Amino acid sequence: QVQLVESGGGLVQAGGSLRLSCAASGRTFSSYGMGWFRQAPGKEREFAAAITGNGGRTYYADSVKGRFTISRDNAKNTVYLQMNSLKPEDTAVYYCAAHTADWGIRILRDNYDYWGHGTQVTVSS
Repeated sequence: QVQLVESGGGLVQAGGSLRLSCAASGRTFSSYGMGWFRQAPGKEREFAAAITGNGGRTYYADSVKGRFTISRDNAKNTVYLQMNSLKPEDTAVYYCAAHTADWGIRILRDNYDYWGHGTQVTVSS
C-alpha cells in the first residue's frame, strides 16, 4: 500500500505562485513514477505533470508547460509541483498519484494505482 498526502494549496491572486507537496509512505518511493492531476468543478480530472522514479524525466500538459515544474526528493519521499504565473483557469483540486508498474512517465488516470485526497487551489482574478 502507498499513502499519499498533499499539502500547500490555498488562495492566490492571478500571476502568483504556489508550491504543492505530496508526501508518500508505504513502499520504496523511488521505484515508481508520480503524477499530478487536477479537477475543476464540473470537469473531468485531467493530467498536469509526471515525473520518473529517479526524477530524470518530466512531462507536462500543454496547459501548464512553462509555468509548472514537477520535482521529487526521494530522500524525503516527497514530490512537488511548483506553480508560477497562476491563472484563474488553474483553479481546481490538485491530486498527486503514484503508479507502481514501473518508474516511467504515465499520463492516463487509469495507469495510476494510488491517489491522495487532493488539495484545493483557488486563483482569483
